[in-house]
Amino acid sequence: MLDPKQLDDLAQRLASAMPKGIQMLQEDIGRNLRASLESGLDKLDLVTREEFDVQSAVLARTREKLALLEARIADLERVRAPTPTEAD
Repeated sequence: MLDPKQLDDLAQRLASAMPKGIQMLQEDIGRNLRASLESGLDKLDLVTREEFDVQSAVLARTREKLALLEARIADLERVRAPTPTEAD
């Protein structure tokens, strides 16, 4: 999911923002913050940037195909539209 380096950096920044007296326990706090962040993020329904980009491309292609099919159906409906004599 997330890059472990990013998670470590975030945990380190949070630990370094603690008051000086608590910073002596910085390594332990850093590990605990990292574990807490990891646990919280694991509960979220996140995807990687790569997965997101792939699905965005698939969606774009699908939308293009849908637009072409809608135009084709509209053309077929115009061709098949009943003439005034057929409607009677």
